[in-house]
Amino acid sequence: MGVFVYMVYTIRMDLSKVPKQFCENITAAFSQEFFVMGMITGENGIAYALSPQHMKRLSQYLTHQIAEYEKQFGLINAEWKPGIQSPIQTKDIMGGGKDGAK
Repeated sequence: MGVFVYMVYTIRMDLSKVPKQFCENITAAFSQEFFVMGMITGENGIAYALSPQHMKRLSQYLTHQIAEYEKQFGLINAEWKPGIQSPIQTKDIMGGGKDGAK
């Protein structure tokens, strides 16, 4: 039988010194084993792999944060519509036209 030790580290950091970027797009996908969440800013992006449990906790945390925001500042008017494509597509950025020609 194994022994599992869980350690929690609290790191104090000055958030005013952390570089910040405006995230323009977030996408997520999943397999049975993990979720992948991609965050895109301009031409840069980063992908995070999360366990299903971690993704669920992230969802719960974001729901809590939004509820707290709305208590303080009022309802956020937003609607998510699956399948909506960005008006700027990779083919547009890379110089391709509607027919795929460059």
